[in-house]
Amino acid sequence: MRLFISLLIINFKLLRKTSMAKEKEKSPQEGLQENKLKALQAAMAKIEKDFGRGAIMRMGDENIENIDVIPTGSIGLDLALGVGGYPKGRIIEIYGPESSGKTTLAIHAIAEAQKAGGVAAFIDAEHAFDRFYAEKLGVNINELWISQPDTGEQALEIADQLIRSSAVDIVVIDSVAALTPKKELDGDMGDNNVGLQARLMSQALRKLTSTINKTNTTCIFINQLRDKIGVTYGPSETTTGGNALKFYSSVRLDIRRGTAIKDGDEPIGNETRVKVVKNKVAPPFKKAEFDIMYGEGISKIGEIIDLGVEHNIITKSGSWFSYKESKLGQGRDAAKRLLKDNPELCEEIEGLIKEAIRNKKN
Repeated sequence: MRLFISLLIINFKLLRKTSMAKEKEKSPQEGLQENKLKALQAAMAKIEKDFGRGAIMRMGDENIENIDVIPTGSIGLDLALGVGGYPKGRIIEIYGPESSGKTTLAIHAIAEAQKAGGVAAFIDAEHAFDRFYAEKLGVNINELWISQPDTGEQALEIADQLIRSSAVDIVVIDSVAALTPKKELDGDMGDNNVGLQARLMSQALRKLTSTINKTNTTCIFINQLRDKIGVTYGPSETTTGGNALKFYSSVRLDIRRGTAIKDGDEPIGNETRVKVVKNKVAPPFKKAEFDIMYGEGISKIGEIIDLGVEHNIITKSGSWFSYKESKLGQGRDAAKRLLKDNPELCEEIEGLIKEAIRNKKN
């Protein structure tokens, strides 16, 4: 028995010497890096606990987490967002100059939510909703809930109650600039009402954020731009309604109108650029480009041609576009017309594009 205990003690001493030797082998630099890594992991865990998942991430990461989304209606924008669409349970801000396509983008989101069997609500603070245009974009008007509130407080209270019901999948508020506080409406023209709208938005968003997350509702705020006065350095534009929405939004999209698309001399649409300026569910700063056609919305066929060329599914030789052995047309517009007249071919190419995108991610 004594011999057995002695052997155990000897083995323990040998193991201890070996482990100490290994520790000595580590360079001071390696030890410092290990301590830094542990400190970083602890900081990451605390940040995610305090501010939620997605508050911090590696820039090179692709999809940080699997979350439910509502497609945007644009394949390119779905890719730019990194998760395949607008994340559910989050606040989205879409802003840009006048006639840049902000409302068009929001209406497409409603149409996509309805296609998936969801319930949609549109709070029209601007009193400018065009039901015929929405129908052309694929919205089922008979199933769309719409409110045209008198004051900003009323609009946000209606949004709050709709979201709390847990029965609505997407709420669009058009727009932040039109959410006029009751005190401002009751006052006279020229009254000083500085900060009223910003205070209203800040108070509302504090209430809405947790409810939106719990009910898994997507809430889209459409916002306008204003020029900053006397700015020499930095951005010369800012959004309305104060800074609260910038902080509470998980995704912020900056949409800009580009070159006009013409049929001869007649404008029939616009090239549109969208930049993801903030993204808490995937890496930000990605861009998407697509065509918005007047009376039709986002041109899916135009995107299919552009993405097809990008993923080597459609061949571009000079001004000619080809798919396999078939010529689609000379010039982008001719190729678009051919695909529009051949929906089966268009679907086939779209399927190949989506497959190529999935393979690239994997």
